[in-house]
Amino acid sequence: MSRPKSRRELYSEATRAALLETATAMFAERGFARTSLDDIAAATQVTRGAVYHHFDSKQALFEAVFEALEERMTAHVGAAATGQPDAWQAAMAALDAFLDLCCEQPYGRLCWLEGPIALGWTRWMEYEEKYAYALIDAFLQAARDAGLLAPVPARTATQLVFHLLGGAGRTIAEASEADRRSVRDECGVTIRRMLDGVRA
Repeated sequence: MSRPKSRRELYSEATRAALLETATAMFAERGFARTSLDDIAAATQVTRGAVYHHFDSKQALFEAVFEALEERMTAHVGAAATGQPDAWQAAMAALDAFLDLCCEQPYGRLCWLEGPIALGWTRWMEYEEKYAYALIDAFLQAARDAGLLAPVPARTATQLVFHLLGGAGRTIAEASEADRRSVRDECGVTIRRMLDGVRA
């Protein structure tokens, strides 16, 4: 049986959650480069020392924000795919859920525009292989196992679909707020038609 958390532990957890929430909003609004730890500390109403207690650098804080967004994306996409009639329709439902998330400022901007800059390409790709790439690979494998995918090289197919969806994520994130939904719909139609080419 686990022991109850102390008041200090509860306060520490609440402070960390507040920092993540504030940092997510500020990074999404201003971008990584134009947001400082001092800005985040002031907006969260904590000291700079409190920030460093949880995160040793601005990049570490961004990385925590980034991973939380990717975990949310994974859960959201997985939920959309659950209960679909077959593996192909599950993948298409997941695609729609992913494109919808790209319309949201935190996920679209931070994961597809700011992420490669803030984390560096290599570190960013490590996260993408863990989350988006792994999801795409799983959906394609499920379609392959169900006989719904044409005989295309598995690794190459996953890589190309990953970059296709990444391009869509960046295109949507770069669109103005007024145009974002229409750009999302254009991406959805185009990607579906392209993916139909590898459907058995």
